[in-house]
Amino acid sequence: MSNGSVFTDIADKYDRINRILSFGRDQVWRQRVIEKLPAGRLLDLGGGTGAANEVFGDRDVVALDPSPEMLSLNAAVQRTVAVGESLPFGDGSFDAVFSAYVFRNLDSVEQTVAEVARVLRPGGRLGVVGLGRPRSRGAAALHRAGSSVVLPVVGTIAGAREEYVYLNRSLDKLPPPEVLFEDTPLRKVALWRMGPLGFVYGVVLEKV
Repeated sequence: MSNGSVFTDIADKYDRINRILSFGRDQVWRQRVIEKLPAGRLLDLGGGTGAANEVFGDRDVVALDPSPEMLSLNAAVQRTVAVGESLPFGDGSFDAVFSAYVFRNLDSVEQTVAEVARVLRPGGRLGVVGLGRPRSRGAAALHRAGSSVVLPVVGTIAGAREEYVYLNRSLDKLPPPEVLFEDTPLRKVALWRMGPLGFVYGVVLEKV
């Protein structure tokens, strides 16, 4: 999860830029996943500045992120600097794990999901909101062409061109979620596409 700190230098602008790029829908996409997670103790994996806090309800939230600069802006009471590949918690510590816009930054998705499976209680769920390319080849090509122009321009305006060039490249880093989450230690409950052309996905996995 070392790439998770790539936006540290623009921590104070990060959520605002994401809201603009998502046409103000980022919280709606988070909510659609969070509403499928059980109540209780929740780990916000890659919680950053705490953008999801307002939609967690009355859950007992632990925010985890590799960037102390991002976490310093997070209002969560419980905050931990760590990476997803090595979670500093005991077995069965959480009822739910949530992660938004983080999985493409992980060093190892496989190792992170294995760690999540370890810290979840039986019946606990992992909910992920992620970004990638649309499913169809034509839509993916159109999206790739657009993002290769728009994201560097936004980054330049924000004074963080390098970070947003990285963001564009990261969209091609992983296989589509339909493949990525097919064979994991957790049972797939639901997977769906959201956003323009379906470049955003939601997935919910459960520990049995």
